[in-house]
Amino acid sequence: MLLVLIRGLPGSGKSTESQRYVKQGYRHFEADMFMMVNGVYVFDREKLKQAHNWCLEGTMKALYAGQNVVVSNTFTQRFEMEPYFKLCKELNIVPSIVVMDGKWKSIHNVPEEAIQRMRERWEDISYS
Repeated sequence: MLLVLIRGLPGSGKSTESQRYVKQGYRHFEADMFMMVNGVYVFDREKLKQAHNWCLEGTMKALYAGQNVVVSNTFTQRFEMEPYFKLCKELNIVPSIVVMDGKWKSIHNVPEEAIQRMRERWEDISYS
């Protein structure tokens, strides 16, 4: 089983890149999926922690079932990836980390000020 973690700012191409993996049979999780209501993205800050927990839990179940998984989230800081790194250690797998740096318009209309705050807290991350 394989785990690919795709990270990047809003509008960088994470969701588009993840579809390449889906076409190869990977299960795909991203916190934004949790925010979909009747096919429409509805951001709710109050549900953000729940969305990330849903994403991690789905990833865990899929990996334990022997499936390949791709996760696409902003992952601006290491602590956001740590639960996935811990899972990898438990399963004795090494994740692939893909960094997206495209400059397209955010499909979820994230305000530029919010993207700038994410850019300012961006950390270089490697698995260890």
